[in-house]
Amino acid sequence: MPAVEDPRYLNREQHFADAGVYRLDNDLALVQTVDFFTPVVDDPYMFGQIAAANSLSDVYAMGGKPLTALNLICFPSSCQPLEIMERILLGGFDKIQEAGATLIGGHSVEDPEPKYGLAVTGVVDPHQMITTAGARPGDRLVLTKPLGTGIITTALKGEIFTEREVQEAIRGMAALNAAASRAAVEQGASACTDITGFGLLGHLHELLLSSGIGARLESAAIPFYPGAREAADQGLIPGGAYRNLEYYQNYVQWLGDAALRDDTLILLADPQTSGGLLITVPPARLEAMLASLAQSGVTGWTIGTIEEAPAGTMIIV
Repeated sequence: MPAVEDPRYLNREQHFADAGVYRLDNDLALVQTVDFFTPVVDDPYMFGQIAAANSLSDVYAMGGKPLTALNLICFPSSCQPLEIMERILLGGFDKIQEAGATLIGGHSVEDPEPKYGLAVTGVVDPHQMITTAGARPGDRLVLTKPLGTGIITTALKGEIFTEREVQEAIRGMAALNAAASRAAVEQGASACTDITGFGLLGHLHELLLSSGIGARLESAAIPFYPGAREAADQGLIPGGAYRNLEYYQNYVQWLGDAALRDDTLILLADPQTSGGLLITVPPARLEAMLASLAQSGVTGWTIGTIEEAPAGTMIIV
């Protein structure tokens, strides 16, 4: 696409931005993003909650606050009762309300495969905006949700798990990243992204490329939702995980136990739905960051360190 030259488009040169940021004046900018996808759970209300939380997440990853949202829904109204669509939209509405934003409309399309999400507009102070480009050597990597949702939702589709058995993962997908975002801003995070379709490996790689740096991950410190490892051991792995791994393993240096390499890497490449934030924070601010997260009811896992290495390199021990 042709380059955009408007100087008010603040992150126009950032190739891996989570959302677009457009300056209105010296102290205020719009944060804009859009996302939607097919159902990951059977419960239509919970699907609406998860899809809305996922759409709002890119605003939080930039340190912004959601302001308004527009529904985007595709639905087979010719063969499915509209009550299902109503429940999806209600789930989204309630999550938008929880975020303190306002639903101001939307658009629907007749489609044989349901899809739902939001176009979201938020606001951010340009001086406090967090991007993927600020990580520095010595910064610690903090993750705010466990991994494994792609594998777990694949197991749900295969009826290996019931939704009752994986409630922790479903609640995690529906949880907003609002509190984690506030902590990142308050504690001076140097960079941030959210973990979604490219998995931990993909989104960390993008952050590292943007920052011109590498990272060391401690594989034993990375959290996974209950059931994720067991489902992966049974081969219930989404195709996206294999595609992610095929690409991103070229940037991995594995220094851990060779016997654990393949099983661990496929988990780290698992495409996430409404994953947590991956935050880099100066070491002097780490304890304050973890305490700030805990005060808001969010667990932060310290999973690695930013290191001097070729841009995008991920060393895993």
